[in-house]
Amino acid sequence: MSLLEGKKGIVTGLVNEYSFAYHIVKSLQENGAEIGLAYLPGKSVERRVKKIADKEGISFSCPMDAQCDESIKDGFEAIKTDFGNIDFFVHCIAFAKTDDLEGTFVDTTREGFALALDVSAYSLIPMAREAAELMPDGGSIVTLSYLGSEKVIPNYNVMGVAKAALEASVRYIAYDLGPQNIRVNAISAGPQKTLAASAVGDIDKMIDYTGKVAPMKRNIEGKDVGDSSVYLLSELASGVTGEVLHVDCGYSTMGAPPMDTFD
Repeated sequence: MSLLEGKKGIVTGLVNEYSFAYHIVKSLQENGAEIGLAYLPGKSVERRVKKIADKEGISFSCPMDAQCDESIKDGFEAIKTDFGNIDFFVHCIAFAKTDDLEGTFVDTTREGFALALDVSAYSLIPMAREAAELMPDGGSIVTLSYLGSEKVIPNYNVMGVAKAALEASVRYIAYDLGPQNIRVNAISAGPQKTLAASAVGDIDKMIDYTGKVAPMKRNIEGKDVGDSSVYLLSELASGVTGEVLHVDCGYSTMGAPPMDTFD
């Protein structure tokens, strides 16, 4: 029996077939889940999402602006009306100004800091609150993070601080929603060249270096993240909440690179 047979939920942040959100959708579907999509309002994004939805047999999608409480409420009202109660919710949303992902962190503007924290961290809070209303029998929420929340990653800058806030939010939301049997966790994924990652300077060098240093001597694939989300969203993880699961081929465990890295 598939791990998520008879379960249904919403995945946010799908932009194209290279995004982690897409690989999560594929893994969830492979395990029997029914998927709906929430996407950033706008004709270009909507066209891309609708094209993928048609290809993958996804019948429900709705716009949801992470920076607008009214849009979030309207999106969840559409989910309630046209998709019904849900068993899981996946938050794959992050954004920072390109200028704030270059140069030095101390040059981050007040506006840029507020924008990155609002989209990348705060948005989980109202979305989790609304999602919980559609989980009368309990459920699971997963968001995406990165090692830059814990360690300095050059050029990640303000996004690292935003991801740190996101991970702290995961713990507090997990505490608040635990009595409702709703689990909340994060996946800290290794680097991949997604549309979002392309904004980070020297991403190609970072990916190459990570693959050399990681104990498994490779970089992650999208399916690694997708399948890990299946675990966290299924009953296999029924006692897991408030956690950050590193899916990075072990890179985060390393204190120093192998000496042959520099040969």
